[in-house]
Amino acid sequence: MRSLQVVLVLVFALCASTATAKFNLEKLRADFFNATGSKGSLYVQSLKYLQREPPVGKALNREASPRALSTNTIEQKLDHFDETNEKTWQMRYMENDEYFTEGGPIFIYVGGEWTISSGSITRGHFVDMAKEHNGILFYTEHRYYGASRPTSDITVDNLKYLHVKQALADLAHFITYQRENYPGLANSKVIMAGGSYAATMVVWFKRLYPELLTGGWASSAPLLAQVDFKEYKEVVGRALRELGSEQCYNRVQNGTKTLETMLQDGRAAEVKAMMKICNNFDEHNDLDVWTLFSSISNLFSGIVQYQIDDDVPVLCNYLLAQENDVVAIAKFLLLYVGSGCADLSYKDTLTYYMDSTYAQGASRPWYYQTCNEYGWYQSSTSLEQPFGTKFPPLLSTTLCKDVFGDEYTNENINAKVAQTNVDFGGYAPEVTNIYQTHGELDPWSAVGHTAEYGATILPQASHCTDFSSISSDDTAAMRASKEKLAELVGQWLAEA
Repeated sequence: MRSLQVVLVLVFALCASTATAKFNLEKLRADFFNATGSKGSLYVQSLKYLQREPPVGKALNREASPRALSTNTIEQKLDHFDETNEKTWQMRYMENDEYFTEGGPIFIYVGGEWTISSGSITRGHFVDMAKEHNGILFYTEHRYYGASRPTSDITVDNLKYLHVKQALADLAHFITYQRENYPGLANSKVIMAGGSYAATMVVWFKRLYPELLTGGWASSAPLLAQVDFKEYKEVVGRALRELGSEQCYNRVQNGTKTLETMLQDGRAAEVKAMMKICNNFDEHNDLDVWTLFSSISNLFSGIVQYQIDDDVPVLCNYLLAQENDVVAIAKFLLLYVGSGCADLSYKDTLTYYMDSTYAQGASRPWYYQTCNEYGWYQSSTSLEQPFGTKFPPLLSTTLCKDVFGDEYTNENINAKVAQTNVDFGGYAPEVTNIYQTHGELDPWSAVGHTAEYGATILPQASHCTDFSSISSDDTAAMRASKEKLAELVGQWLAEA
């Protein structure tokens, strides 16, 4: 009888584990479609997947009262550096004054290449600190993203006003305006926070406007601009190994290599049938082939970049449960294909980015920024990653030229990116009172400050994982980092 009970318990546990794994896979799939919608090729969607608003996470504090929340606009100059240009536009921002008392500090959560939402100023560690110090919370929206539209369209001529220096000047004017016009803020100190690109803005704001910023928190800030960001995929591969297994890494690597070989050996029809690839895919066009393999790698990267709980182990278990390496990759891709086929043609990707209206959201403006300022094109040029060799940075720089004009040669793009490092110091921004954090397994950490530069590295964590309130769920390192930040904010605000 006891043996039967043991067997039943094991069977139940196995069924529960399988059900949990299936549920988590459905969650990952739902996260993808929630972040990307249904517009654009699979490649476009995979890029959107990587450009999400940083997660807020769990909170100990209750949500702010609706009465304390408001959405407002502020008039900004179209060009802060041209006195002859008198054009202006309305920048959107959100406000939470629930904890504010007169004279309290200003806490600004900085928006990046996304539409702002109220979560980041209603719950989480940043909100907890604002509450502790009786501060007012603002969430600023970056020009050209969300509802903050400086121009009526996003042609190349109008996108010339999209530069990080203009966005930082927007923030400087925002602080000055609030101090001059909001009752009780005339002498308020300013604390900023941001995640991902917005974290970079916090660091660079301190570099350009040190007198306006008391202190800042930069979570997962990429600081070094570079065209060929080959290290990104290396970290994704390392996460598959450390959070999954060596077998998981090998399955991805071998499956990708098999797909490459099948295309080279004239077996494209098999590949297209196996992965439900649309008929517009041309296996003889390098740009189409690069788009295919970049998309596959981006789908893996999206899970790793924002991994929580057991996301990566569940992914690896799914891959290892398939009959062989190439079938595992094919079935994984099919999880992200809707009812139709997988559109992986470069031509359709180009058509999407050629839309000079705001219909496609952040995609075109952000791509413009990468072509002009940052690069950060995640390539397959490193041999220390499992995603093959078929998506060089030339895929991304070719798209720059095809979308924005012939001036975007490789030489010109490299020169623009190099100038960004000159303007902002690269790894040496020379700022004070900025607390920087990185997840050890965050792919973006490869172009951010390391412990050597004074950043706090959070073991086995990924991108922007530290915004939630201090809780019993935190690892010892995560809790220590949040407590250190809270202590620093207290010190910065206490300084004369």
